[in-house]
Amino acid sequence: MKILKLISGVSIAVLILLVSILSFLGKMEASTVKVLMLVGTILWFVATPFWMKEE
Repeated sequence: MKILKLISGVSIAVLILLVSILSFLGKMEASTVKVLMLVGTILWFVATPFWMKEE
């Protein structure tokens, strides 16, 4: 389950937060930001439920 936590954390930290900061600073185009955020959101929604239901 550690790999799922890692995937979830990376998708939030890199593909959502870092991309949004780079977009705000004007370092990335809007189309690239949209694609990377979509990928990060999908990865988070796929990985997170599996490790969250672990007790």
